[in-house]
Amino acid sequence: MKSVNPEDSAMPLVAHLKELRDRMMRSIAVVFVVFLGLYFLAGDIYMVLVKPLEVLLPESGQLIAIGVTSPFFVPLKLTIVLAIFIAVPYLLHQIWGFIAPALYKNERRVAVPLFISSVLLFYAGVSFVYFVVLPLVFGFFTSVGPENIDLMPDIGNVLDFCLKLFFAFGIAFEIPIATFLLVRAGIVSVESLASKRPYIFVSCFVFGMLVTPPDIISQTILAVPMWLLFELGLAFSRLIPKAKIEEATELD
Repeated sequence: MKSVNPEDSAMPLVAHLKELRDRMMRSIAVVFVVFLGLYFLAGDIYMVLVKPLEVLLPESGQLIAIGVTSPFFVPLKLTIVLAIFIAVPYLLHQIWGFIAPALYKNERRVAVPLFISSVLLFYAGVSFVYFVVLPLVFGFFTSVGPENIDLMPDIGNVLDFCLKLFFAFGIAFEIPIATFLLVRAGIVSVESLASKRPYIFVSCFVFGMLVTPPDIISQTILAVPMWLLFELGLAFSRLIPKAKIEEATELD
């Protein structure tokens, strides 16, 4: 009987770990390069972010920095997050390059459009927040305060508020992809999801309550698009041939 060298059997795992390390290092390097390119514009980038709020502030209101280090660290934090956002396509490309060899050819044909769609949907969610949600939310909060109160938001709180909405909507806009994958994998059926519409509708509002600031405006603005995106994912799931779903179920 032929003996097996333990080092030979361990080589594939070592090779995979080395590839994973190299891809992670390249990803970090790209994020760092993008960050360096944006660093000297950090202040201007922050002012672009708060533009929807700045234009709504009354004459007596202004943005302030409560912390001594806030004028430096708040724009820096925003620049780091923006660098990651910009590098997302490259990061996903590295993830795809690592997992693609383990996929079958037909799985790759499905995975590539899903990867691209997930990136576009995430960016769409972030854009929706900046151009639609923030003006509505800031407009509501700047108009309901007492007349004798000067509105002076802290730049750190404003950034945390915006980032929370960006991530919440970016994730929520992935609902069509998640719905499609669940049906494609045979985990749930279109009919089953359709019959649970009332529960999913309530779940959208619960999710909005948990991840958005504690106001009904933000919760509703998140919950309604989530519901519509679920319906969109359901519509695309109906286009999946039943043979593909049955094949995925048999493989499981």
